[in-house]
Amino acid sequence: MLFDEVTLRKLEQLALVADKVRAGVMKGDRRSSKRGTSIEFADYRNYVKGDDLRRLDWNVYARLEKPFIKLLEEEEDLAVHILVDGSKSMDWPIRSDTNKFSYAVKLAGALGHVALAAGDQLTVTQLNSAENQSWGPYRGQQNSLRLFNYLEASAEADGLTALNISLNNYALRSRRPGLLFIISDLMSPTGYEDGVSALQAKGYEVGIIHLLSPDEIDPPLDGDFKLIDAETGVESEVTLDAATLQAYRERVIGWQTGIANYLNGRGAHYVPVITDQPWDQLVLQTLRQRGVLK
Repeated sequence: MLFDEVTLRKLEQLALVADKVRAGVMKGDRRSSKRGTSIEFADYRNYVKGDDLRRLDWNVYARLEKPFIKLLEEEEDLAVHILVDGSKSMDWPIRSDTNKFSYAVKLAGALGHVALAAGDQLTVTQLNSAENQSWGPYRGQQNSLRLFNYLEASAEADGLTALNISLNNYALRSRRPGLLFIISDLMSPTGYEDGVSALQAKGYEVGIIHLLSPDEIDPPLDGDFKLIDAETGVESEVTLDAATLQAYRERVIGWQTGIANYLNGRGAHYVPVITDQPWDQLVLQTLRQRGVLK
């Protein structure tokens, strides 16, 4: 199992914060600012696997033979989407406790459990070169174990993920916009900007958790090397000396700064993370300080 009981209890004290999107109107632990009472009928929507059957309108089902959920005016939940980059570049460093994909899986599990424990609707998707694999949508803390099993059984990071294409496709097919996190190293040759724009145009509140390993920030190398791109196989011969490494570090900082400026300018969240930071410190401290969790 991804987490022990003590960690789960800590996560259950948290809630995700949505600044721009508002929730649907299914009952959750978070409360709406709308006026009304908890028994005031608002509308119907189609039943989704994982919904509370106590909210099913059996009279409507008897007439139409289709399941519909009753929505109440004051109570609401949040649709939460977690997208995990499953490209080959995420499988680095190989066989290391700072492996980016392993870190992403753990982080997806933690954020997912927070959402389920708060009564939010959760969908988790792995983005890769093959058909994207999704879990959900589900609601309720009783689904956390199923989420952890899905994540632990996830395919290994492999292939080339074109983030713009994957994010555009997600924006087109997803039925209910909400708070969406992209967990990725952003090493996509076609970029990510168009995909983020497509998601925001559909009403998503977007956050990117940008994972890099310690040796991608500060390579412990010196001398002549042949570098091979893990996703494309493209080879480059380089000589690494003190001046080259310093220039590299400055380029990385410039790259991260450019991403932060772009996303902040669009009202999106940006959280850069080095994978030697303990994941629980990231969730319990950093993301709370950034206003992503409370």
